[in-house]
Amino acid sequence: MITKDEKILVTDYRYFEQAQQQTNFEVVLHAGHTGHKGKIFEEVANQANLRKLEKIGFEETHISYGFHRNFDEMLNAELIPTFDVVEKIRMIKSPDEIEKIREASRITDEAYVHITKFIKAGMKEMDVADELVRFIKAQDGGSAGFPPIVASGIRSSLAHGRATDKVIEKGEMITIDFGASYEGYWADISRTVAIGEPSEKMKEIQKVVLKSFNDCVENIKSGMQDTEVDALMRKYLIETGYNELSGTGTGHGIGLEVHEKPLFSVQKDKVLEKDMTITVEPGIYLKGIGGARVEDVLLITDDGCESLTPSTKQLIIIDA
Repeated sequence: MITKDEKILVTDYRYFEQAQQQTNFEVVLHAGHTGHKGKIFEEVANQANLRKLEKIGFEETHISYGFHRNFDEMLNAELIPTFDVVEKIRMIKSPDEIEKIREASRITDEAYVHITKFIKAGMKEMDVADELVRFIKAQDGGSAGFPPIVASGIRSSLAHGRATDKVIEKGEMITIDFGASYEGYWADISRTVAIGEPSEKMKEIQKVVLKSFNDCVENIKSGMQDTEVDALMRKYLIETGYNELSGTGTGHGIGLEVHEKPLFSVQKDKVLEKDMTITVEPGIYLKGIGGARVEDVLLITDDGCESLTPSTKQLIIIDA
């Protein structure tokens, strides 16, 4: 609960001590503290009524009809549905948040450089994913938010192909997508490497993806709408006939969550502003052949953007 002067977290016995350690909220233990959800909502209503609140906004996409009905019966205040109130505030990062995202990005970038020296033909995709996690933890980062994507050969056409026991073979390209966290804030990058010389078709789609990425990043700036960012990224994909084979999104905001607002699309939904942190991630996916994607974490500035993950986006060919 957020009021004009207070921030309150209502929880049960299991998380009471942990919440006191990990938040700067006033932590309230609900009366039932047996894990029964009804009791915790009764305590929320009690806290609101004690403060004589007249209007309470609730997150309309997170509260079920049943919970709303129960709340309405228990509260003296008027319930007002809201959408993305906190999420919109979170889009603009504070200096402290930017520094944490910088550190998460630094760890992520170093992990990528490390993994290019680690990968060998004959390894399993899971070996690569496990080494990424090990390296990130050794750098005081976290990696539990999403397991690394390591998709080799024809599996790289799977946009979100999680690492498997598949053996990486000579001539295959590998799409790697992962990120580290630092003090709760995330980074997220995608890169493409090859074990020995890949096919000409795979080298072609990597070049198209990289040019699409550069065309967008070199021209992106504050004041742009979703549609303009999307058009910058897709221009070369359309020119080369690959746009229909690029089903993933243009990019997304990043911070406390790996994917948060703004989410780029063809809708005129959001406008880029200074101190937003976002990703841009063009990709091409050819069923039965393979795929490629490039993604960076970007900090929007007054006159452009700064890449927080500057490691090379060029295709790295590892000696087989």
